[in-house]
Amino acid sequence: MKKALNKRFTGYDSLLFCLILVTFSFTVSSCGVKARIKKADKKYEIGEYYDAGDIYRQVYRQIKARDKQTKAYVAFRQGECYRHINNTRAVSAYRNAIRNRYPDSIVYLRQAQVLHYMGKYQDAQKGYEIYLQSHPDDYVARSGAFACRQVAEWRKQSSRYKVTQAKELNQKRCSNFAPQFIGETEDAIVFTSNRTPASKKTTRGSSITGAPVCNLFTTRRNALGEWEDIEALQLGEESESDTSLDTNDKEGDDAMTARKSQNFPAEKGVCCFTNGGKTMYFTYSKPVNGKDQGAKIYVTNRASGEWGEPHEVKLFTDSTISCAHPSLSYSGDTLYFVSDAPDGYGGNDIWFAEYDGGQWLGAQNMGAQINTAGDEMFPTIRRDGTLYFSSNGHAGYGGLDLFKAVPQDTTWLLFNLGAPFCSNGDDFGITFAGQTQNGFFSSNRNQKKGYDLIYQFILPEMILQVEGAVTDNNGEHLTDATLRLVGDDGTNQRVQVKRDGTYRIKLKKDVRYVMLATARGHLNEKQTLSTQKATDSYTYTQNFVLSPISKPVTMDNIFYEFAKWTLTPQSEEGLNQLIKMLNDNPHITIELSAHTDRVGNAEANRLLSEKRAQSVVDYLTQHGIDKERLTPMGYGKERPVVADKALNAKYPFIPVEQVLDEAYIDTLTPQQQDICNQINRRTEFRVLKTTWGMY
Repeated sequence: MKKALNKRFTGYDSLLFCLILVTFSFTVSSCGVKARIKKADKKYEIGEYYDAGDIYRQVYRQIKARDKQTKAYVAFRQGECYRHINNTRAVSAYRNAIRNRYPDSIVYLRQAQVLHYMGKYQDAQKGYEIYLQSHPDDYVARSGAFACRQVAEWRKQSSRYKVTQAKELNQKRCSNFAPQFIGETEDAIVFTSNRTPASKKTTRGSSITGAPVCNLFTTRRNALGEWEDIEALQLGEESESDTSLDTNDKEGDDAMTARKSQNFPAEKGVCCFTNGGKTMYFTYSKPVNGKDQGAKIYVTNRASGEWGEPHEVKLFTDSTISCAHPSLSYSGDTLYFVSDAPDGYGGNDIWFAEYDGGQWLGAQNMGAQINTAGDEMFPTIRRDGTLYFSSNGHAGYGGLDLFKAVPQDTTWLLFNLGAPFCSNGDDFGITFAGQTQNGFFSSNRNQKKGYDLIYQFILPEMILQVEGAVTDNNGEHLTDATLRLVGDDGTNQRVQVKRDGTYRIKLKKDVRYVMLATARGHLNEKQTLSTQKATDSYTYTQNFVLSPISKPVTMDNIFYEFAKWTLTPQSEEGLNQLIKMLNDNPHITIELSAHTDRVGNAEANRLLSEKRAQSVVDYLTQHGIDKERLTPMGYGKERPVVADKALNAKYPFIPVEQVLDEAYIDTLTPQQQDICNQINRRTEFRVLKTTWGMY
């Protein structure tokens, strides 16, 4: 009988059973998918993006292909979770949402932001532009599209800042960020890290990021300037086994024990100090029963080298509002912080509150010039009121960029810090050593797993100087020359050249200088120099060539048309140099003489040379030189050149003190004769008087 029943059951009844089983399984599966989506949604709403994203990822595969609406919703939420924790898989999640026709064009904006973060600027720009078609006034999208178009040009701009990784402060395979100097000292800092303290065992990762939770660590410089002995910062009433700082928690012992057994650790990080370093404000987040309760700001005081018991800083009456990333003004009466409080501009905004009567009152949003629909975070306020912060809403390189906001009347002048501070990754948490331009910031640039690392930056001293040599017109160094340096900032400096006739003088930035070189028995020379456009250390070169007073000076760059006295255009440079020399020496008068070679009739050569000398005088008077200072003379071939050391060095076949007359030239080869004829064809000046107009 049992065999017969079994045989019958495997026939028609077995088919009916299978149909019932499939129907039941589909119903159970459908209910299971909805339940898991609901669970993921709850985690998403409280900011547990890592856990929520993992659930969305798993449940997406179980949704039927024909249910595009649900698939699009889950894919978009998965992308949002990944975007919040800097997981680049967000791009494929958004792509799935678009493929399944997600109804809100915000998916294009979010995908563009992730592509921007990945440095894929062309693809990001396309996404921004698609979103702008339906939202043409959206500031974040317009800023993103603009940045994608401009980033190539931005990267060409140079910076004097030098940035290197602060290897002593970083630990591998974990995040280290947001260092702060303890007060105004430059030899002690506190920073945030999710490294495991030596005194604790590894605990469960954060449900928000999936990474180990963060803690505060402190270190000091040793005598060699190295950071050493990094250890977790111990606060009052904090033991190795207790991760809670809420001393007002009224749970019973049993409930407390049960909560600790779940191993959901609290997080501490991102701090600031009063200028004396005796009070610290820091960010604290305490999960309860495994659920994130948002971040709060706590304060603790130091006495006898020990930090006391912290307590919460009340900034809003609504306890559900998160507050983080404190930064204190130098005077200590204004607290800047980050919050998701209502009536903001979207995402996280920067707020501030004033200290009054022992409380922080009147929390205010910093306004639309600072805050956007994106995230503005990690504020740092300097003594002069300049605000530094990070944003992914203003135009930047991607991710969080570092910005500087300079107060001006009732507005802020906003600047992206640019490279090397900014990258397509997240750049944030900047701090300065005292009033210097040196300090630290944090970045996850070039980190495949997204670890945040601490970088140090320095602004090297801008060294501006001018150097050169003072010589005579034959290139001989004038060892007794003197330089006078006068600047429009009041500089008036006199410098003696070195024994070899060279000099080097240090300059200041944004100053216009006049330099005057003088030497006994020589004319003065004046030159100008400006450091107003200097952007980096630079050495300017200014050489001075001083003409002798006692002997004629040949001007090698004065040219005439062949057999004529018309000056050629190539003479303009030499003529202008002559004008400058006369202006630099306003009390001299000169004789301008023109000379020809030995070829041709003597009288004709004399007349030609006179007219050439007059052409030079005419040019000078037309350009403002008083004609009484100029005496034109034409000597034809009457006064051949007498060779000196400089001419001998250039043409060794010509002996020193040799007169280049016809008798000597006739003894030379044809080629050497051409050289000597060319030397004799010249225009010269010599000083006649050095006191013109003085009496």
